[in-house]
Amino acid sequence: MNATLTTVPATTTPAGPAHAARQTRWLLRLHRPALLAGAALVLLTGAGLLWLGGPLADASAAAWKQYNACAFDERCSYDQDAVILFKDVYNYTTYAVLAVPFLVAAWAGGSLTGRETESGTARLAWTQGVSPTRWLASRLAFPAVLVLAATGLLTLLHRLAWTGTGDRIDTALVWDHYPTFYANGTVPVALALAGLAVGVLAGLVLRRAVAALAVATAALGALWAAVHSALPHLWPAVTRVTGLREGPRGEGIWVGQGVLTTDGDRLDAPCLTGMLPGCETSLSDLGAVSFYRDIHPAAHYWPLQLVASGIILAVAALLVLAAFRLLRHRTP
Repeated sequence: MNATLTTVPATTTPAGPAHAARQTRWLLRLHRPALLAGAALVLLTGAGLLWLGGPLADASAAAWKQYNACAFDERCSYDQDAVILFKDVYNYTTYAVLAVPFLVAAWAGGSLTGRETESGTARLAWTQGVSPTRWLASRLAFPAVLVLAATGLLTLLHRLAWTGTGDRIDTALVWDHYPTFYANGTVPVALALAGLAVGVLAGLVLRRAVAALAVATAALGALWAAVHSALPHLWPAVTRVTGLREGPRGEGIWVGQGVLTTDGDRLDAPCLTGMLPGCETSLSDLGAVSFYRDIHPAAHYWPLQLVASGIILAVAALLVLAAFRLLRHRTP
C-alpha cells in the first residue's frame, strides 16, 4: 500500500533539548529488550576477545613451544587442548564481530521502524507534538551512537587479540584471511551503520516488521558482497615479476596473475612453473619471458579498509536521505 500517512497537528511542539530527551527515554523503554540483548552480546564477545588475547594466547603459545621442541618425537607430549581451544574461540569471536551489522539491520528493520509503522505507534507519536522528521531523526541518531560505540569497541578488541599473538602461535591466521581482514578494521563499523540505515528504510517502505527484517538483512548482505568483490580493485596493486622457473610469487590479497611476453602483453598462464617439460613448451609457444602477480601487500591493509568503509558510509548516507524523502512524501 502506498497510501499517504497523515498527521494530526499538535497544539505544542517540544523544545529541541526537551524533545531529544523525551524521545531518548521513549526509545529506551520501547526497545529495552533489544538494548539488553545487544549489551549482553557486546559484553560476552568482548570478554571472549580479552580472554583470547591474554590467557588463551599465552597457553596456546606455550603449547606450540612444547610441540616445536618435540621435533616430531612421538613420545613427547604438548597441550593440544590449548591449541584447539584458541582456534575455536578465535573463530567464534571473529564471526560474532562480523555478525553484528546483520543483527543491527534485522533489528532496525523489524523493530525500530517496521514494527512502529505496522502497529501505528509512529502515527501516535506524530499526534503528540513530534514531527515525522524529528521522529525519524531520533530513530537514527541515538541508535547510531550505540552502534558506533559497540562495533568500534569489538573491532578494536579483536585487533588487539590478533596482534597479541605475534609469531608465537604457528596456526595464527594471517592478515589477508578475509574474516580476519574485516574483523580487524573499520569495515564492520561502517557496515553496522549501513545496516541501521537500510533497516530503517526497509521498515518505512514495507511497514511490516517481519518483511522489513528479512529485506534489510538480505540487502546488507548484498552490499557487503558487492564491496567484497570490488575490494581488490579499490587501491592500486603491486606487481611482482618472477622468472619462468620460479613461478608467480607474492603474498597478500591477489588481484591477478599470468605471464608477460616479449611484447609486454599480459596473458593467462597455462601452467605455473617452467621447470616442468610440458609447461616449458607451452610458455615458449606463448613467447612468455616471466610470470607476474598483482597483489596487495600488508602495507595496503588500511588503504583498502578505509576506501571500502568510505564507500559503505556513502551508501548509508544515501539510504538515510531516501528515508527522509520517503517520509516527507508520505506525511505532507
